[in-house]
Amino acid sequence: MDNASTIEDLEEDLYFMANVLPEDSGLPFVVWVFPKQASHDVRVKVSSGPTPQTFVASVSVRPDVSVVAGKLSNRDLALVREWIELNKEIIIDHWEGKMPSSKAVVNALKPLPKP
Repeated sequence: MDNASTIEDLEEDLYFMANVLPEDSGLPFVVWVFPKQASHDVRVKVSSGPTPQTFVASVSVRPDVSVVAGKLSNRDLALVREWIELNKEIIIDHWEGKMPSSKAVVNALKPLPKP
């Protein structure tokens, strides 16, 4: 695959992804949710900080919440797991195309309760 195809694929992926900012998720970093675009099952991507940056991990939603690519600390994985469990139905609905609007998805997601 040449660089032009890679950039086009990345731009298309980012177009479909909904970035969920810390003020919307209650997490200390950005999480990305998106509709199905690959042969694997539901995943979310995790950024390294409170602004949309490079992904540091890809996390499966089912059957179990686990890191499938990249790395997260145990603390961050526990937070992502809690947030996914709180929003699993919405994340899966978006993945399955039942909620195609990123704005609708972000508005439906629940933040983690404040400690």
